Amino acid sequence: MSDTKFQASEAFAMASNDRTDGNATVPPPRSAIHSGDNSVWADASPLLHAACQDLKEGELIHGDNFNLYAAMSALEIMDPKMDSGIACKYYSLEEAIEDGAAPIPISVDKTTDVRCTIDIMDHLLACEATWHKGHSLAQTVYSCLYLLQTERTSSHALLHSYCKVIQETCKEVLSVVSDARTHEEEDLFTMSYGLPLGGNGDEKCLSMLNAVEETVSRQLRACKASSSKKRVSEDIEPLQNNPDLEEGYCKALLCRLRFRKHFYHLLISMRRPQGRGLELGRKHIASCIAEIDSIRKSSMFLRARAQEISGQNRSNTTASGNQPIGFDASINCRLAAPTPPRAIEILSWEKALDYFVKLLQDLDHICSYTLDPSLEAALLFVVNFQKSQPDLVSRAHLQILLVQGGKLYGREPIFSVVIRAAGLPEFTKSHVIQENEFMVQLGQLVINLLKILCTNAAWQRRKLGKMLQDWRVTYVQLELAFEKEFGETSNISDNKLIHVFWQHISITIFQQILPWVEEQTYWIAYRFLILGFELELYSVHDYCMVYWYIYAVLTKLAEKKHIRMAMSSGTAKKKTKKKRDYLKDARTDYQIPAAVLFLQSQIYLAEGLSMMLAALRNEHKLVPPQSPFNTEREVFMQQFELLQKACLPDHVSYVTFKESTIHADFSTQVLSDHFKEAHRIAKDVKSSFAHDADMMAEIRRIEQVAEHNNIALNVISRVGALEPSLKISFTFTHHPFFATAIVKRS
Repeated sequence: MSDTKFQASEAFAMASNDRTDGNATVPPPRSAIHSGDNSVWADASPLLHAACQDLKEGELIHGDNFNLYAAMSALEIMDPKMDSGIACKYYSLEEAIEDGAAPIPISVDKTTDVRCTIDIMDHLLACEATWHKGHSLAQTVYSCLYLLQTERTSSHALLHSYCKVIQETCKEVLSVVSDARTHEEEDLFTMSYGLPLGGNGDEKCLSMLNAVEETVSRQLRACKASSSKKRVSEDIEPLQNNPDLEEGYCKALLCRLRFRKHFYHLLISMRRPQGRGLELGRKHIASCIAEIDSIRKSSMFLRARAQEISGQNRSNTTASGNQPIGFDASINCRLAAPTPPRAIEILSWEKALDYFVKLLQDLDHICSYTLDPSLEAALLFVVNFQKSQPDLVSRAHLQILLVQGGKLYGREPIFSVVIRAAGLPEFTKSHVIQENEFMVQLGQLVINLLKILCTNAAWQRRKLGKMLQDWRVTYVQLELAFEKEFGETSNISDNKLIHVFWQHISITIFQQILPWVEEQTYWIAYRFLILGFELELYSVHDYCMVYWYIYAVLTKLAEKKHIRMAMSSGTAKKKTKKKRDYLKDARTDYQIPAAVLFLQSQIYLAEGLSMMLAALRNEHKLVPPQSPFNTEREVFMQQFELLQKACLPDHVSYVTFKESTIHADFSTQVLSDHFKEAHRIAKDVKSSFAHDADMMAEIRRIEQVAEHNNIALNVISRVGALEPSLKISFTFTHHPFFATAIVKRS
């Protein structure tokens, strides 16, 4: 490494290695770069040029405090991928403003000024949607030069009010995502880089927007009155100079201003504590969707007034198709140093509108929730909500709604929620046992579970897998605490009635909470397994072991749910049947709840798929790939390592999997009639969920999978699995994670 070292706190560096006839040529100096408030730029080109003469390949110039971290994040000057400043058109906001990149007014011609203002609004909408998708705020919304110094726009009321409401909106979105801590999924989302976010509060922001909206509304009314030759009660200055375009431009502006107003009101309403603003939020959502429809309709008018093709926006981030004025994506690149800027493609205007419609629909789904105090209902709502694959902002709002101040919806203490979920009487909510450290720990696990379920699928699965051991450990700790508490109280000689009563209550609480904790643990394990299908983590060769593990987990889940429901309803029997008997023989035990029967149909379906796939493997119709690095045992451990560490279920291992599937063939598969039983139970349980649309849809999907797989199984058995012309594949056309077998002849 060369002895030459260079160290400078604020220096603009540019060097060239171009040579002519063996002699280096120094490029002509570029125009002076404007200095900022706390920095002075100096041209380091001569120094770097001299260093280039001395440095050999592989050597570098570095400061005294250079270390490995600095090496990993160092910038290679003049490297297009690593030098965040090389592609900059402007090196400071002041330079851009002086060059006329963000003029105020935009044009001396009022018609052009209005048209360009609408283009700015549309491009900001596209930038905002791109930011919501996880990109940097500095490279999307705040690529708008007008937002960086809003005081410059004060003379332009229309642009000024719009920029202010954009700033306040960004501030609210940042706040809700940061509070929900879902920003860990997208580390750049909440980085504000010291950018000027809103700070004047919603009152001033909305008052300016309302004033501008009222002015444009009057201009529209005056325009309509003049066109119908009605007398105008007041003298209103038109929006722009062309009377033929007045109505179109007024309508285009109004729908954009009103969308901004209602969207900001929506964000404020949804942040009101304890869900008090949800009903009002739905009204603003309806208004937002209506305004988006009007925005779409305005595109025809705006495109008809667009400039020539050469001036149009190739990425179509505006309704008119014109390139917006006042944007520079590289103006904030230096804020992200020392990391190179990400390559960002701003969403098109149409895709941005589609995004906001989807966002509003997801938020409407949240606002329509009844805030059921039941934990099971809350978990089911989150799971169903995630089926629409909502984006980060809506999931953050859901999490904030669910958990406020350590309470469910900010209303229900978590201990009360657990007591209700375990089926205990309401008066036990005030029991002193809630102060037990392991009960407190259990409450925190419930809160964490609700938060994790609001994250994206990949993050959710990773976190659920890790928290399985926490639930398992908490169960053991509660069990030990129960034994200790029961042992101590049983040795007390005082047999007063009140003491006996509270001792009985303590025992009852522990006895019913323990099965509930186990039930929740297996529910988390089941959720962990099925998320693998959504994330496409399983290959077709893994399906056999995956469905076998799902079968094992569902069996335990159904068992624990049945015990918990029986205890809470007071119908627990002293002598219980073997779990296989009461889970699979619904005809002889009419006391099995519908929820357990529903799980039973899934158990049959998972077992049937596992045995079918095992039979195909055993008869060499489904040949796993041969690899010296990933044996079947290793794949099993890779897929279920977190479940195995938590011992879920007990005594389940690769050995038990092999023993269960090694002798599977199609003759025994037909005799077992797994798919027929799954179809029958699903059909029988329908009446119990007649008023639950989501459950009815799920039952219909299970019926379809069971019916199609039963037909496929019969065809394979009749033709013979060894028939060379028989082609068997698996699809998810009827259900997101229960596969359907497709049998064809080539």
